[in-house]
Amino acid sequence: MATTDVEQALADPELERTEWNLDPLVEGRGAQGVEEQLSRALELATSFGERYPGKLAGMDAGGLAEAMRELEKLYELVSRAGSYAHLRFATDTSDPARGALLQRAQERGTEIETKVLFFELEWAALPDERAEELLADPALDFCRHYLDNARRYRPHLLSEPEELIFTEKSVTGRSAWTRLFAEVTSAIRVALPDGDVSLEVALSRLQSPDGEVRRTAAEAITEALEPTLRTRTFIFNTLLHDKAVDDRLRSYPDWISARNLSNEASDESVQALIDAVTARYELPRRWYRLKAQLLGVDRIADYDRMAAVSAEEPVVGWPEARELVLDCYREFSAELGDIVQRSFDERWIDAPLRPGKRGGAFCASTVPDLHPYVMLNYTATRGDVLTLAHELGHGVHAVLGASQGIFHMSTPLTMAETASTFGEQIVFDRLLEQAESPDSRLALLARHVEGAIATVFRQTAMNRFEDAVHNARRSEGELSTDRIAELWIQTQTDMMGDSVELSDGYRRWWSYVPHFVNTPGYVYAYAYGQLFAMSVYNLYTERGEEFVPRYLELLGAGGSRPPEELGQIVGVDLADPGFWDSGLDLVERTLEQAEAAARDAGRLK
Repeated sequence: MATTDVEQALADPELERTEWNLDPLVEGRGAQGVEEQLSRALELATSFGERYPGKLAGMDAGGLAEAMRELEKLYELVSRAGSYAHLRFATDTSDPARGALLQRAQERGTEIETKVLFFELEWAALPDERAEELLADPALDFCRHYLDNARRYRPHLLSEPEELIFTEKSVTGRSAWTRLFAEVTSAIRVALPDGDVSLEVALSRLQSPDGEVRRTAAEAITEALEPTLRTRTFIFNTLLHDKAVDDRLRSYPDWISARNLSNEASDESVQALIDAVTARYELPRRWYRLKAQLLGVDRIADYDRMAAVSAEEPVVGWPEARELVLDCYREFSAELGDIVQRSFDERWIDAPLRPGKRGGAFCASTVPDLHPYVMLNYTATRGDVLTLAHELGHGVHAVLGASQGIFHMSTPLTMAETASTFGEQIVFDRLLEQAESPDSRLALLARHVEGAIATVFRQTAMNRFEDAVHNARRSEGELSTDRIAELWIQTQTDMMGDSVELSDGYRRWWSYVPHFVNTPGYVYAYAYGQLFAMSVYNLYTERGEEFVPRYLELLGAGGSRPPEELGQIVGVDLADPGFWDSGLDLVERTLEQAEAAARDAGRLK
């Protein structure tokens, strides 16, 4: 890619104008609207806390439904205010006013939570027979799965006074440390030959077809990570120990158990996924050995893993990306196309690179009667087009799931990647059709293989790193930066074997990954969701248009049912021990396509 072409694409006024309109969240009243919503929510919570303590055991289903409707109103107010504060902060983490508003929303949200915490504890304490009797009533359809799922935490709940302390202290505990991590990492600037850039932009240079550009970028990233490395290490150590204390007090048997419970997945099923993926680690190694041939080297370095295998990497301007993604969604389903059209027209998307903006990309759900928000850091590559398609997949899932109401609109993390991966696949197929040369086709297939490796295998390797580092922190005490790096390199090597040469600088690259800090245990959900979505997409390719209504039904169900039941909507049996292997077989077939494309392009000896 010519840098001047990229700069021109990023300076497109249409891209620069693509920013969120957050006014609907707070009725156009900004920070004052946040305060007003939180004040109303506090009034509702106080009233609820005065009227309902000790009453749940004697309620009939109608009374419980009435109480849950009150909580529904309260949660929507808190979600509106919190979403506004979080999204404002994400676009400029360096702004003290935005940081203060986020902290205010978190503090007030915690205060509100403490007022109603007793209700969940009383619900969990009900005898099973009584709870089942209540849940059988149609009056509770709108919150049945939510209530049923809450009872799964019974063995891990503490007394009401203890739970109140946990909740109150969370504002100055975990949430404060995660905010500090976000501010520190967002402030990192990487000194490249053409000027200082954000970490996000520097990481994108690792996709360059020019080996010297990749090496220079990697060395500059390592250097930029160094100044605040001790701070990030301390943050990580603190949160590792904080989780260990939580798990001990709540009697979780393992560091991952709480995450599995939240994901509605058993420890055994998650271990089966991990075992299936690690048993196929030869797939990424096979790809990296092929990539070495494509790049003309004996063995690739860590910073070569995402390198373009062809210099033919077009710059994709924002208008072109928008129209391509929109057309792909519209061709698959008019209903989904309409939602994507609204995403662009009604300013649900914030796309440009800006100083202080949080790195990466995400889609944030809000409340049922509004819409989700998508954040990107658009750098005008085909990879960014696929990221746009991915995040809009989350968006359409959120819009359709909103019909289930606030208690059921969101899925557990294990199902959250379904629509995003599916949408990305649709757009990938279109890009592949449009590839004008064998080299261009190879470049796209290479990206697709690398995406699957990153999502399935690398995230599983990251899960193995988390497993090692959480257990080491519990058995060894505070971990040095070098000890964490040792565990990082070991678990990365387990996946890559001798197919990749790991540089000394790569030892520090664990330290900017937000998932380790924000959501411990989260990363395996990517592998879970990717393999599930690939299976669903395979069903679509087999059945065609007749499959679309079942797929939309799946998205519209939100989180109203357990993952196993959601899978049944589209004919997937998550309880089948061979399920994960069938998904991994699809990854292997994609790799075989890439190998064939390399031969067609005359790139193999």
